[in-house]
Amino acid sequence: MFRKVILASDLSDASTHVIECIKDLKAYGTKEVVLFHALGLKYLEDLRYQLIKDVEPILQKQKALLENYGYAASIHIANDGVPYELWKLAKQDNASMVVIGTHGHGLAFDVVLGGTAHKIIHTIAKPLLVVRLSAENKTVPVCKAECIDIKKPLLFATDFSDTAELAFTYVEKMVESGTKNVMLIHIQDQLMIEKYLKDRLDEFDTIDTERLEMLKERLLKKGAKNVDWILKYGKPVEEIINESRAKDYSMIVMGALGRSLVKDVFIGSVSWNVLTHALQPVLLIPPLKK
Repeated sequence: MFRKVILASDLSDASTHVIECIKDLKAYGTKEVVLFHALGLKYLEDLRYQLIKDVEPILQKQKALLENYGYAASIHIANDGVPYELWKLAKQDNASMVVIGTHGHGLAFDVVLGGTAHKIIHTIAKPLLVVRLSAENKTVPVCKAECIDIKKPLLFATDFSDTAELAFTYVEKMVESGTKNVMLIHIQDQLMIEKYLKDRLDEFDTIDTERLEMLKERLLKKGAKNVDWILKYGKPVEEIINESRAKDYSMIVMGALGRSLVKDVFIGSVSWNVLTHALQPVLLIPPLKK
């Protein structure tokens, strides 16, 4: 499913923590990891060669760590800016997924990619796993990452859009690969319904209950042992985050763009806000390009 993964590194200890936290991706079929680093110096050839000498030893150490975890690892050092070069490489190599690390907090204080994580997310072109980092010490920050653990339950947030359906096919494959416990969650958006559609809430309850039961049955047929679902009326971001913190989930999976009355230019507002507030890694699945 995620056979070839590109992992973006800024050479910091934080990016090494991200490497340490993706050991369980092997359970999802990951065989090969490409360590990516962008110099951002497209037209400065002399400086480029000097910087490569400086960054390559660090990348080699991270490569050795990946190999120690059983991955076939390689290094790709790009010239231009991170988002452009990262997605270009992902397309050229037909990568299954891209992994980045972030501090969250509105993505204003990103460490792993020097403040460019938000640009990567807003130009998403492949499944993107965002690993959350936190600082143990505010005076002298020591980063730690929330790691993936296949033994823990997975939280799948859906709005029943086409992109959510695509994201669900990844959940099915993850179940086939060994994830046994899944929580499905759908929040009926209060802001969308309250003003004009409140009289149809019972109808929506019936329809959405049937939809969640169908998703549950699909996962059980794929080999899941425990599948539960949550249906609530409220604010989607708030309810999804509350649920993600109520239990020890391994990760949150959701579509990068959902259905709403007003579309964001790039990434859906719900997925964006879940990403910036979630403590767990978040796997975003982009919509199919038409």
